[in-house]
Amino acid sequence: MEYETSENPVLEEVGQAAPSCHRLRWNKVPGVTVYFWVIKVLCTTVGETAAELLNEKAGLGLTGVSFLMSALLAVVLVVQFRTKGYRPGVYWLAVALISVVGTLFSDNLTDNMGVALETTTAVFATALVIVFALWYRTERTLSIHHIDTDRREAFYWFAVLFTFALGISAGELVAEKINLGYWVSAGLFVAALAAIALAWFSLDLNAVWSFWIAYILTRPLGASVGDCLSQPTGDGGLGLGTVVTSVLFLAVILGLVVYLSVTRKDIAAPEQAGTLVA
Repeated sequence: MEYETSENPVLEEVGQAAPSCHRLRWNKVPGVTVYFWVIKVLCTTVGETAAELLNEKAGLGLTGVSFLMSALLAVVLVVQFRTKGYRPGVYWLAVALISVVGTLFSDNLTDNMGVALETTTAVFATALVIVFALWYRTERTLSIHHIDTDRREAFYWFAVLFTFALGISAGELVAEKINLGYWVSAGLFVAALAAIALAWFSLDLNAVWSFWIAYILTRPLGASVGDCLSQPTGDGGLGLGTVVTSVLFLAVILGLVVYLSVTRKDIAAPEQAGTLVA
């Protein structure tokens, strides 16, 4: 694998790359395009419906399914770390599995251990802040457009894990406390994402923080969409069930990933660093 050496001793601001003595030439994550956000929401929806499906059909119990999916995620992450650059199939499989595992872990804490959603939300938020603090203290950047060393990639995946976990807990907390229903909840999260995008476009909200806030919000949005489609009509859903919803969304994800693998439309150009949409 080829490396390049940085001779610039000046550390850069948040959202820009800090120098690394052994920086990889290839960014390991996709550019932040419309495709990125679409697949991200689809993956979060699959995380919600697939976790429910596995819990119901696998016969291993919530804890057993959690260990099984965690082991599978670990294998995929090993493959991801060993790739020389961004590979859509491996990358998005890791994201989808993190969504499933995050949902299962949250369910274990709340359903099996009786931990309150207020507590899990606070714990995951604290963990995410710690990851960001360590990441920035070490690398002087939180930008996903410079995931070009093993250490940065490790920070990135820890951040992704805790954003999913936080999004799950916070989304369920809002749903339980406000009890707006699936469709209104989905609309609420869409409005929140629109507000972040507007603040970024019009008010110069920091692009890196805009990205991570939006990344968190897409998790409860995806869960709400999954509930809208899979839950019975008597409960306010469309009644498609977890099997049909999971298969449908997985098919769309697969189609988009194949398309991106061929066209490479989500490869980030250097000048796109820090953007919400390329």
